Formats: sequence, C-alpha cells, structure tokens
Amino acid sequence: MEELNTPLSGAAIPFDAFNTLSDEECYPRIRAARAELGDRAVVLCHHYQRAGVYQFADLTGDSLRLSRLASQTEAEYIVFCGVHFMAEVADIMTKLHQKAILPDLAAGCSMADMANLAKVERCWRELGAFLDADERITPVTYINSSADLKAFCGEHGGIVCTSSNADKVLRAAFDAREKVLFFPDQHLGRWTGHTMGIPLERMPVWDPDLESGGLRADEIRDAKILLWKGHCSVHQMFQPAHIHAFREKHPEGFVISHPECSFEVCSLSDHVGSTDAIVKTVREAEAGTRWLVGTELNLVDRLAEEVKPEGKFVHYMSPLVCMCSTMQRIDPQHLAWTLENLAAGVLVNRISVPEHEASLAKRALERMLALA
Repeated sequence: MEELNTPLSGAAIPFDAFNTLSDEECYPRIRAARAELGDRAVVLCHHYQRAGVYQFADLTGDSLRLSRLASQTEAEYIVFCGVHFMAEVADIMTKLHQKAILPDLAAGCSMADMANLAKVERCWRELGAFLDADERITPVTYINSSADLKAFCGEHGGIVCTSSNADKVLRAAFDAREKVLFFPDQHLGRWTGHTMGIPLERMPVWDPDLESGGLRADEIRDAKILLWKGHCSVHQMFQPAHIHAFREKHPEGFVISHPECSFEVCSLSDHVGSTDAIVKTVREAEAGTRWLVGTELNLVDRLAEEVKPEGKFVHYMSPLVCMCSTMQRIDPQHLAWTLENLAAGVLVNRISVPEHEASLAKRALERMLALA
C-alpha cells in the first residue's frame, strides 16, 4: 500500500533532522521547498488541519472535494495534509503520473479503523444466512474508510457516500435494493435515515464483534438500514447538555452540528451538515448572529476568526478540547521534511492503492459521483 522512501535522483533526508525544529523554524523551509518545487507539487489541507500547516495549503476543503480538485491539477506530487484514507482516495482519483503523499504515515482515522475488510466480509456472509445479501442489500461505505472497503462496495454493487451527499446516496441504494448495510459510522447513517423518514427501530446496530451482529433474525429481516457499530471520537464529545447550556445563555443563538454527532445532538440542532456546509452556513448567516458549532476545533477556531469582523460569534460546542488527534500528526516538521525530500528528488510516504483494489474502489466512487 505504501511506498516509503523512493530515491528519484538524490539521497533521502532523514526525519531526525526536523524532529527538534520548532514550528517557526519550519515555516521558511516549507516556503523555500514549495518555491523550488513550483507547480510540480500541490498541497491539500483538510478543514480539520492545524493552523501551522493549513497556512501553506494550495487547496482546502473536505476530503472528497480535495481529491476532486487534485485530479483537476497536473501536479506530479499531491501532498495530502489529512489522514490515510484521504490520501488513498486521492491516489484512486488522480491521474497515473500523479503521486499521492501523506506527510506522516501514522495519520490514520480511528473511525475508519472500526470497520475492516475481514469483519465486513464476515458480516456479509452472516447476513447471507438470513437473506440473499447480493440481491437484497446495498453496501454503502462512508468515505471515511479504507480503500479495500470501497473496493468491497464496488464489487458488491455498493457505493461510497460523504456527509454532504449521504441522503442522495441512500436513495439511490434503495432504488437498487431494499436494504442498506452502512459502515463505518452509525451516526451519519442513523441521522440520514431519520431525515428520510425511516423509524429508528428499523435501523438496528450491527456489532461486528458479536455473532450475527448481536441481532435476532426478525431484526435483520425487518431492518431497512443495518448500522455498523462505529463512530468518530471527536464528535462524540458533544452532548445535549452543551446545547441546553448555550440556549439558556444565548436564546437568540443558532446551533449547527456535523452528522457524525449523536442522534440526540443532531435532533437539538438548528442545522446539521458536513464541514463544507457548516462553513457555508455560518459565512452566509446575517451579521451579528451567534453560533454553537459541533465539529472539530481547528475548523471552529478558524471560522470564528474569519467571521469576527462581521460581528458574528462562533463557539465550540464542548467545554473540553478534543482535536482530531490523528490529523494533528501532520505538523510543520513532517510537511517540511516531505517537501524538502521531494525538492531533493526523493519520493517519501507515497500512498499507492493496488491496481485491482483501486479499480473496484473507483467503481463505487464513480457511482457516487454520477449522482451529482
């Protein structure tokens, strides 16, 4: 999956040379390497990325938007300041001559790790004991998942979704088959199903560590959506009590949450939407409005500073600070190390999805993109 250090024309620069540098010492080195690389490299930064890295972004947005934008460039190096599954999607969707790079290979996603191919394949076999899975169930994977799970969906008539298009994807899935297996995030699946009018009792949770997901035969047969037992730890920090406290103090305020939040938090919110939708909603809101935002802290802080001149107030929903810890692994030190190696002719931390897997995964991604 990963090609670590592949010399192109020079000798690799060890990371130890950067590990003790301060952020401020890294900044001029990043700028110099970017200038040397020119249009051969493009730096992508997810909304959740730390400010010290985000300032160097050529393109910003959520994971799918960034990969689509990258595929429209001719840059040889796609330096993805995000997490592993995002770089995989970039590799799948970009051109053959382009190389997706993740500055720190340890930048994963705990939610994505909650569903792996072995467990999903076992789930599919177990469901086959109760009904014909390939005839009656559409597998839908959130984009926050590994490439092999996207390939599983591609092979079994399934599709990928994002937090911004999950409703459209589920409608298409139900047009094809009567049921959906939704993984890895139960909360996005539950909220989306709820907005479509599906009763909660027809969206049971499949626990991959229990036989038959911990469900009875009648629960499986009556289910409309089988929700994988997975979640985002950051978005589970937000609680109904946080919203109640905000409304008591600021009854005129608005609450907006990401659909990875719990059902209770989403139900109490005025708006529920993806990271791009959250940014767009607050940016377009009337001057002087006040917002409580339930998503990752870096995005909230950045948005608060952006809209402050308009007299808008943006509050982080949780009193406890909880950043996306794996996203935080992409720091100025790793970015400087990556770019200096590329400038020296050394390809580091390339993310390369095997051809057969990439082909199947792309099939599931293209089914999603066709809905646009």
